[in-house]
Amino acid sequence: MWWTLPCARVTPYRCISAGTDGPRAFSLLHEITMSVEELEKKKTIDLRKKYIGPSCKIFFSHDPIKIVQAKGQYMYDEKGQRYLDCINNVAHVGHCHPEVVKAGAEQMGFLNTNTRFLHDNLVLYAQRLQATLPDKLSVCYFVNSGSEANDLALRLAWHYTGNKDIITLENAYHGHVSSLIDISPYKFHQLSDAELNQFVHVAPSPDVYRGKYRTDHPDAATAYADDVKDITDNVHKKGRKIAAFIAESLQSCGGQVIPPVGYFQQVAEHVHKAGGVFIADEVQVGFGRVGSHFWAFQLQGDDFVPDIVTMGKPIGNGHPMSCVVTTREVAEAFMSSGMEYFNTFGGNPVSCAIGLAVLDVIEKEDLQGNALHVGQYLTNLLEKQKEKHPLIGDIRGRGLFVGVELVKDREKLTPATAEAQEVIYKLKEQHILLSADGPHRNVLKFKPPLCFTTEDADLVVEKIDLILKGTCLITEEIQCKSSEVLCFAASFFLELEEALGLKVNNSLNTENEKRRRKLSTDEKEHGGLNHSNKGVEQTKQRKRMKT
Repeated sequence: MWWTLPCARVTPYRCISAGTDGPRAFSLLHEITMSVEELEKKKTIDLRKKYIGPSCKIFFSHDPIKIVQAKGQYMYDEKGQRYLDCINNVAHVGHCHPEVVKAGAEQMGFLNTNTRFLHDNLVLYAQRLQATLPDKLSVCYFVNSGSEANDLALRLAWHYTGNKDIITLENAYHGHVSSLIDISPYKFHQLSDAELNQFVHVAPSPDVYRGKYRTDHPDAATAYADDVKDITDNVHKKGRKIAAFIAESLQSCGGQVIPPVGYFQQVAEHVHKAGGVFIADEVQVGFGRVGSHFWAFQLQGDDFVPDIVTMGKPIGNGHPMSCVVTTREVAEAFMSSGMEYFNTFGGNPVSCAIGLAVLDVIEKEDLQGNALHVGQYLTNLLEKQKEKHPLIGDIRGRGLFVGVELVKDREKLTPATAEAQEVIYKLKEQHILLSADGPHRNVLKFKPPLCFTTEDADLVVEKIDLILKGTCLITEEIQCKSSEVLCFAASFFLELEEALGLKVNNSLNTENEKRRRKLSTDEKEHGGLNHSNKGVEQTKQRKRMKT
């Protein structure tokens, strides 16, 4: 296993094996010399509230986790508790991969400067990155975040086409800068109509589960693409043309949406005829995450090549870097504008050394192959859960990019938003980190580091199964001596499906059901748990819904 820990002030590495868990692992982690003062968790929370903007949200806000160390697919809190990370698509090759850390540290010890000086790292990395893309995409611009990359992509499109109008997708998110908030319905849907940009047009999300055209449609790809053509026609009637169509190759914040094959090809044809270019946002899903291909746009087929590709998050495995890759024609049009493009930190020697190391690790450890194998294994496990639990409406994804949509009614597709939040919080209590997203916040999102294993998949799905069907089997780790406490836990878990009137194929343990009924009778007689905890639990539920 590659987990070796670089010390802050010494050279040697100490190895932590995959089997090392909990306090043992944490004791090894804390042998590292720490250069930053460690604070009590409460102090950290107080300082965050005092000095960090209140709009900067945090996971599990009513009881946040303080993470002090991470390795591979695991994160550790200040008490040494290990959490399985199913959230981080940024730590692409695994948290703190030693080869990536070493590459950055060594280059920082030699030189870090801007791209106005010649340096081999810049051109070698550009060459290596381009080799993963179609030949047409041959010119790189290095920047520092996905937002910067998408913002620059819009500038390239505007200069190349001379047009202003942008088509984006429903529920899309492309970044936090002003130009991108304008094209991100995931964000701007909260604004009033008067504040929306008149040059931005929203096409339906190509969601074949919940969207306008679903799996029963004979040609959903064409139907969704025709909606884009309708937009281009309406813009043309106003005497204008399209600058760009932008889409995540697989929608992430929009709810793990997988566009039907053939959709991008037809959209690109309509957009090109309307004077625009096609921008593929690979910030969330690139670099082998989908398993079968290195880039998610390649899922559409070899006959589709976007005009501009943006990338970020996984590119530096946590180091702030990103890139825009485009055609020679688009790049030359940008240059002809007369304005020089310069980015102080984009493409610096340290960033490029890290980028090269990430590509090396993906290749040497066959992480793309692992994403394909483990992703399919995870999907198969989840499909079996769908057969057992009516709360699971849909399983969709590619590689290690998987969504589980929870619904209260499979016919009406009523979003099970509260239930999704409850699953996330229950998993957190089991030391598993998962998130929910989508327009209704009811889609469980799997996007872990690519070193995720089949054993990790088994663990997560087992815990989800227990939460959904409401058994008390978690007592393997927590020995409850009191049958009342045990059955109260069972009663609490049953809320997810029983309270909704849902039935599962596998019936619950008969003995637990008898004890639960007995406990309910005892509560009525003695005024115990039923009264004292109700208000507290309702308060917790409200807090959870806000996160």
